[in-house]
Amino acid sequence: MFPVDLSVHVLRYPVEHPVRTSFGVMHDRPAVFVRVRDRDGAHGWGEIWCNFPACGAEHRARLAETVMRPLLLGREYAGPADAYAHLTAATEVLALQSGEPGPMAQVIAGVDLALWDLCARRAGQPLWAYLGGTGDRVSVYASGINPDEPERVVQQKFDEGFRAFKLKLGFGKDRDLRNVRQARRVLGPDVPLMVDANQGWDAQQAVDMAAALAEFDIGWLEEPLRADAPMQQWSELARVSPVPLAAGENYQGLRTFQAAIDAGFLGVVQPDLAKWGGISGCLPVIRAVRAAGLRYCPHYLGAGIGLMASAHVLAAVDGMGHGGLLEIDSNDNPLRSLLSAPLLQLEDGVARLGLAAGIGVEPNLRELRAICGAR
Repeated sequence: MFPVDLSVHVLRYPVEHPVRTSFGVMHDRPAVFVRVRDRDGAHGWGEIWCNFPACGAEHRARLAETVMRPLLLGREYAGPADAYAHLTAATEVLALQSGEPGPMAQVIAGVDLALWDLCARRAGQPLWAYLGGTGDRVSVYASGINPDEPERVVQQKFDEGFRAFKLKLGFGKDRDLRNVRQARRVLGPDVPLMVDANQGWDAQQAVDMAAALAEFDIGWLEEPLRADAPMQQWSELARVSPVPLAAGENYQGLRTFQAAIDAGFLGVVQPDLAKWGGISGCLPVIRAVRAAGLRYCPHYLGAGIGLMASAHVLAAVDGMGHGGLLEIDSNDNPLRSLLSAPLLQLEDGVARLGLAAGIGVEPNLRELRAICGAR
């Protein structure tokens, strides 16, 4: 593999209804797409996480253009993992010096996704098969459900074929429990329902809310504490929580994941491959999750390229059935929906990825830019 070109494309879709979390609001939906071309003409697409802060997309794009591009191009690599290791090692000190290990890791992750897509396209295989998978099926769930009338969104998504759901919490105990109660009422007792606090509680609030959620048969409680809270706090919460705990989207590095897995407080592990690791970094994490008998459910709340990569990885590693679920944002975002057509056709909560090479989509940038500027 000999990359000769890297291009970066920033898009923003101005949403009508902002996306709300316990720590911030998204007033538009940004995306940073990366296209890498090899000297043999093969190409691949990746996506860089850029949801926060609001200026994050442009910042990550400049890092990709000015830092990663010169490091990547004009060098022979044995494969994507070799390139990932080179970019990581070459920027470790710079990330410390600039105080930006997160943004650097996010850009490297996006480049890594593009390289894996490139290799699968060149091989003429869907990415799930190139990664060693035996089937193209993925189970999905609807997420990003805002605190305003979530029961309406839950019903809408159920009608679209979703059979698992995740509500956002962290907006006050009364409001949170009201929303969970209403969602459970709509879904009935047998449909999986999860919740996400987005690091919104302290230790005592987390204990109180976990206890209050017991009556609703919650599949998992995601990030009830800060990701950097002492592991002892996480372990103490896990000991008393009637709901399994989930985390991982804000972890970096295999050692961090392994420490959390070894500590035993997680039931569900959720690396975000556009935020850290790409595929090269996340595959060892997934192997560690499997070895510990835990569930791998990739986190994802961006645009369609990263979502499709997440889907293909899950299909590749979950072929034997390990309870993995793919997160699909329920909010309006054509930068996601126009680039993830296979995930729009659900049958009882299951999507089929098909046999198209790579991640199976090719962005029409002119069309996407027109849509982003149309509102």
